[in-house]
Formats: sequence, C-alpha cells, structure tokens
Amino acid sequence: MPAMKYRYAMVCSSNQNRSMEAHSLLKREGFDVSSYGTGAHVKLPGPSLREPNVYDFGTPYKHMFDDLRRKDPELYKRNGILPMLKRNLAVKLAPQRWQENAADGTFDVVFTFEEKVFDMVVEDVHNRDHVLMKPVLIINLEVKDNHEEAAIGARLTLALCQELEATEFWEDSIDEIVANFEKQHRRKLLYSVSFY
Repeated sequence: MPAMKYRYAMVCSSNQNRSMEAHSLLKREGFDVSSYGTGAHVKLPGPSLREPNVYDFGTPYKHMFDDLRRKDPELYKRNGILPMLKRNLAVKLAPQRWQENAADGTFDVVFTFEEKVFDMVVEDVHNRDHVLMKPVLIINLEVKDNHEEAAIGARLTLALCQELEATEFWEDSIDEIVANFEKQHRRKLLYSVSFY
C-alpha cells in the first residue's frame, strides 16, 4: 500500500463515538490519523438524560469500560456504550482534547462531525501562532451522535479522504471534490482553510 500523503484528525465533542468510529476505520485502511474531542469533559449517556457519566479527557477508555460495567452491565451493553468503549481501547489509550494537542504537530486535514465542533476547531486554529504558514483543511460532515450514523459517517469520511489522497494538491481541487461529494451522497459539507 502506498504511503498516505496527508495527516488527518477526526474531531467530535467527547472523542468517543463519531471521531473514534472514523479513527478506527481510517487506521484500519492505513491512514495517518488521530482523533480528539472539543468538550470541557468527556460525557457518556447515563441512566437518564440528567445523569450522564462524566470523565476527564485523558481517562483511559479501559477505566470507563470497567467503571460502567461495574455500575450497570446490562444497561451499558444494551445502549452500545460498552462495545463502543471496547472498540475505542483497541484504537488508543484515552480520549484527547483538541485544544491541548499542539504537541502532536500539525494536520493537513481535520474532520469535524457537528457545526459547533467545527466552529471551535476553526477558532482554535485561528488563535494559534501561525509560524509555519502551512495550510490545513477543516471539513464538517454533520453526523448524528448515535452508533448507526457514526458508522455511516465514518464510511463517508473514508471516501472523502481517499478522494483527497488522490489529488496532487487539495488546494487546487477542493471545490470540485466537495461539489462532487455533495451531489453523490446528498450531504452538505462545510469547509474552511486555515494556517498553522
């Protein structure tokens, strides 16, 4: 398999479902990929809407898995949280926060999966020191935060990444790539070009 040209980041709110589904798939396909969340904390569904399970970024997925399995194994198996955490811990150790990722270096392409997260990433990159003047493409593909939609979103993300890899310089063909994608998949994309 030829080496991939670009470094990718997948970003959602808690670095659990949408970003990790895409991270897992792209990693299996040989992409250079990382993933992050933009929230203040990692939130997972709890017994009711008012009682989410809240963890700090950096808490290992294994710790969350053990914690929820201890609390209510039936509930968290039924709602898909335990299988999701099991998948996550096979991909990396713990959720990471986008705003604290400067040490991870720069990315060529960043995918977000909801507009609020897209806005936070664009603003964060805009506020960093622009020393390299290296372009970064930030794309938002709106994906509902459930397991079925995350799986569809990951496959669409993979298709778009494959398109980008096939270009010599994405800067020259991004408008065309986006237009073709929107037509083919009937999904609107937002995108922005920023600089590191």
